[in-house]
Amino acid sequence: MERTQELYVNDDQNIEANLTGQEEMNTTMKIESSSVPQSKNYKKWLRIFIYVFFVLACQALSTILGRVYYENGGKSTWMGTLVQLIGFPVLFLFRFFSRIKNSKSTDADYRKFSSYTILGSVYIVTGLLVSANSYMSSVGLLYLPVSTFSLILASQLAFTAFFSYFLNSQKFTPFIVNSLFLLTISSALLVVNTDSETTAKVSRVKYVIGIICTIGASAGIGLLLSLVQLILRKVLKKQTFSTVTDLVAYQSLVASCVVLIGLFASGEWKTLTSEMENYQLGKAPYVLTLASIAISWQVYTIGVVGLIFESSSVFSNSITAVGLPIVPVVAVIVFHDTMNASKIFSIVLAIWGFISFVYQHYLDEKKLKTSHTSSVGDPHLPVEEGHTNIQSV
Repeated sequence: MERTQELYVNDDQNIEANLTGQEEMNTTMKIESSSVPQSKNYKKWLRIFIYVFFVLACQALSTILGRVYYENGGKSTWMGTLVQLIGFPVLFLFRFFSRIKNSKSTDADYRKFSSYTILGSVYIVTGLLVSANSYMSSVGLLYLPVSTFSLILASQLAFTAFFSYFLNSQKFTPFIVNSLFLLTISSALLVVNTDSETTAKVSRVKYVIGIICTIGASAGIGLLLSLVQLILRKVLKKQTFSTVTDLVAYQSLVASCVVLIGLFASGEWKTLTSEMENYQLGKAPYVLTLASIAISWQVYTIGVVGLIFESSSVFSNSITAVGLPIVPVVAVIVFHDTMNASKIFSIVLAIWGFISFVYQHYLDEKKLKTSHTSSVGDPHLPVEEGHTNIQSV
């Protein structure tokens, strides 16, 4: 009997010891598992911070350097267009190193694609549109002060909402209507106020041409963003990292070829040698300025694409919108652009329009996430179509 009691006691002790050991192991595993996501979270926010810096810094830098090129003797609008696009090989490097870090390759997405003819047509159509937008923005930057150019170009958000209404079933909510109204008034103030902006360097006719080209570029960007959203949703039916990166890179390749044809067809290539020799800052700064513009535009694109996949397209659009008013402020410091009352009022209206636009897309994404969560719990609930929003490509 005592022997039996001893066995029970020993068994109880062994069970308690096992339970204690198991609890310690579970606690250790919990601590280790909690530390892993925390370290991953830090890395994610570090990447987001880097991409935000890329967008804000390079957006302002590329525009300012473009004006520096024209201010110091650069006259070729085709060259000013080409440097916006020719740095596209950087995107392939970015995609290559990103694919190395990710164990799951996304190349299978394209092997599964049914028609390479459709894929090529997408690249050509978007590439032609990109080349037209880049050329018009180059002409606008040549004839307009940087601050005026940037504020008019900010109306691209209004054009994006307008074209998305027809192409992507974008609803005209009160916030979108408010954004359209404010951004339109903001640009109209600068268009009307032409007398105070014209200088001895630029005639009134060229100034008007600059305004028309900038508005055209802004409308073209809005059409491109809405069209890309439609293509990703209806044609490619994929929104993976490789799909978006390849779309941006190959459309830049097509656009670069188109601009090169324009450069040689116009005969401007013949003047590039004398332009470099007569550049006010010297030959080396001439090459350095053009190279810096090319790199900064592609780094900006990397930041936009990176923010889409690290956070969301709404956040990427938000950072882009925040960066647009920075350029006029920098232009006042660097080029001593006039900052009259109408231009200050235009900046205030533009920022107000940005906030209204971004807030509406925040509501759209929040609604999309809610409907997606509900569809996981109840597969019969439909997810609302028309709010898949990759617009910062």
